[in-house]
Amino acid sequence: MTTQDYVFSGLKVVDLASFIAGPAAATILADFGAEVIKVEPPGVGDPYRYFAQTPPNPVCDVNYAWQLTNRNKRSIALDLKAAESRDVLERLVSWADVVVVNFPPRVRQALGLTYEALAPLNPRLIYADITGYGAHGPEADTPGFDITAYWARTGLMEVTHDAGSPPTLPIPGIGDHATATTLYAAIVTALYVRERTGRGGHVTTSLIANGIWAAGAWVEGGLNGGHFFPQHDRSAPPNALLNPYRTADGRWILLVAAQRKDWPGFAEAVGRIDLLEDPRFIDERARAANAAELVAILDPLFASQPLDHWKAALAEKRVIFGVVQVAREIVSDPQLAANEIVVPLPEAGPGARTVSSPLQLIGQAKAPPSLAPRLGEHGAAILAELGYDTDAIERLHSLGAVARFAS
Repeated sequence: MTTQDYVFSGLKVVDLASFIAGPAAATILADFGAEVIKVEPPGVGDPYRYFAQTPPNPVCDVNYAWQLTNRNKRSIALDLKAAESRDVLERLVSWADVVVVNFPPRVRQALGLTYEALAPLNPRLIYADITGYGAHGPEADTPGFDITAYWARTGLMEVTHDAGSPPTLPIPGIGDHATATTLYAAIVTALYVRERTGRGGHVTTSLIANGIWAAGAWVEGGLNGGHFFPQHDRSAPPNALLNPYRTADGRWILLVAAQRKDWPGFAEAVGRIDLLEDPRFIDERARAANAAELVAILDPLFASQPLDHWKAALAEKRVIFGVVQVAREIVSDPQLAANEIVVPLPEAGPGARTVSSPLQLIGQAKAPPSLAPRLGEHGAAILAELGYDTDAIERLHSLGAVARFAS
């Protein structure tokens, strides 16, 4: 940790959450200088420590997933089920400005980790929690994951594959990271309220709420009786100008020329100005009705030239498009370094980099990323800071309430 003054220097956070969404919210706070203590169960720790070893995640000797979500934190291995750990927990809560949890409500109740149980210990505490399906209703205690509560339950998975093909797994953590950013925003809002009133509070969000928010443009349509198009494949889409096309070199380009003003420039870019007079494509309504026929014309056109040709041709006519990048292009994309989306991680060795959180405050630096902690690495030091003497620390170790760190 550095002594430089950052936005959240002096802010104290206890991360009691596991996997991605809750811990990632604490990571954003840490990126802006907060002191974060990661509380994990003894033995195996947060199961996310082993995520990078689980197919189909990229195979690597570096525990990159753990590093991404737990940089700039310290770890204590605390058995929350042990009676002897309660005093440690209460001291942590009294010390903290923010506590982050993601246990289902029933588990929180059993462990004495509800807001009602912890708030009396610290009237200024911001208690931040994440659930899979919300804190109320018949599924409040159902464990929720990014893939189930954010993607599958909200319909996002249903609309991101072609008709007739099975749903496919997205990159893990997409919904988690979106939800983490929401929880971070809630925490910061609560800190603002505390600044005005002097009182802490309880903030919450869920994976399902964030998935519905992400799909809000269509969900809102459904709430208002909108007509949904049936599931389709790319050869017969509702709009041929909002569709992926394959180039001669086997790459995919995503065309986004759906606005009225785009049509003339697009026809010029692909060398088919005759399409402008074709009655099948004369206006938006006609192009929608004859989308499959337009795709049948465009498919061989795009397949006749490589990606670089189409990038130049479309850019010249200011047609909006996106290249479907592959892994090697993503990690070397110059926009990432130029905008500090990916930043150096010197502690991991020369050339090492990590993904930064997506928020930037112009004129305010982020804390340099440090290595994520080993399980229980800082346990004894944290206990000493909480006021335990050497004998008390040894007793907690011997009882198994706090695991001894084995380097």
